[in-house]
Amino acid sequence: MESLSGDGAASNLSDRIGAVLDRHVGAGRIVGAVVAVAQAGETVAETAAGWSCREDAKPAAIDTIFRLASLTKPIVSCAALALVERGRLSLDGAIHDWLPDFRPRLPDGTAPVITVAQLLSHSSGLGYGFLEPPDGPYHRLGVSDGLDAVGVSMDENLRRIAAAPLLFPPGGGWCYSVATDILGAIVERAHGGTLAEAVSALVTGPLGLTDTGFAPAARDRLSTPYIDREPFPAAMADNDELAFGPGLLRYMPSRLFDTASFPSGGSGMVGTAPDYLKLLETLRTGGGGILRPETVAALTTHAVGGADVFIPGPGWGFGLGVGIVRDPAAAGVPLSPGSWGWFGVFGLHFWVDPVRQLSMVAMTNTAVAGMVGPFADDLRDAIAGPPA
Repeated sequence: MESLSGDGAASNLSDRIGAVLDRHVGAGRIVGAVVAVAQAGETVAETAAGWSCREDAKPAAIDTIFRLASLTKPIVSCAALALVERGRLSLDGAIHDWLPDFRPRLPDGTAPVITVAQLLSHSSGLGYGFLEPPDGPYHRLGVSDGLDAVGVSMDENLRRIAAAPLLFPPGGGWCYSVATDILGAIVERAHGGTLAEAVSALVTGPLGLTDTGFAPAARDRLSTPYIDREPFPAAMADNDELAFGPGLLRYMPSRLFDTASFPSGGSGMVGTAPDYLKLLETLRTGGGGILRPETVAALTTHAVGGADVFIPGPGWGFGLGVGIVRDPAAAGVPLSPGSWGWFGVFGLHFWVDPVRQLSMVAMTNTAVAGMVGPFADDLRDAIAGPPA
């Protein structure tokens, strides 16, 4: 891949990104998007396209605020790791030390120890409702995945989760899960105060991420969410559903403003592309201001042995909060081994290639077309080149 430094190369990159946005926004499959790219510590592209609110003809802007969905997870994971560095948490510590009533069981009735590290790496045996069929235990118990179920408290959701059988013994597999919501509850207790206060004190405050939090910094900059429909995405309404994998994603956009709903450490934050790019660059360069380099290395290094990291799929692993590209050819991505990234079901994704000193984040308001599929693939190829 060409270096992106220099005015000419940066201009070419912006043109390539612009062409991808023109194609997908122009076709109506992406309503609004902001893409930000940095190389070697320099922001080399910031591009906005489409509509923040299509119905009001309000254009997307660089400072448009998006619902982060699972891009929340790396932020809350950083907060937990910052508490580990301060001696307030231990990676090997049992989570029931902080949540004594939370003791989910295996199908045989035993209640194994789950550690903080297993929550971070999604190797705890917990799951997600959208990864099971409609009659699965999370659905029967009414477990909230942090996107739905207005009015459910953390204590109530913990009770529901604990009543569902673990999928496997902790440390014995991998499954994307509600683990980061539980981690958020532990961060609250270990830090003191609310999860929003903990994240602000440990991550977003030190980095000056003023547009990133559990509530929008400015309501008029919050984008309208849209959901994939034919022939064009529709403005998202409460209880809208979208087929995803073996199950359904259920969205509740109003949840963001419901103070009775627990703050979801897995999917509850909002933010902007420039803020998130600053976080990615901070981590890529060693975590200055929030984490030590060795902690960032643990965050971004495969941590689940031979477990099948089935999301995104072959060639991927998982660290203590992000997905890891272990085999680029198997993953079908033109990124270096050890690159890392993740996705959000409101239509967002990011990736970081440490070898190339390259970070990018794409935030859209279109679920899930902005997360995976032709848009994400075309954007990746425009920035990093097509898969070999």
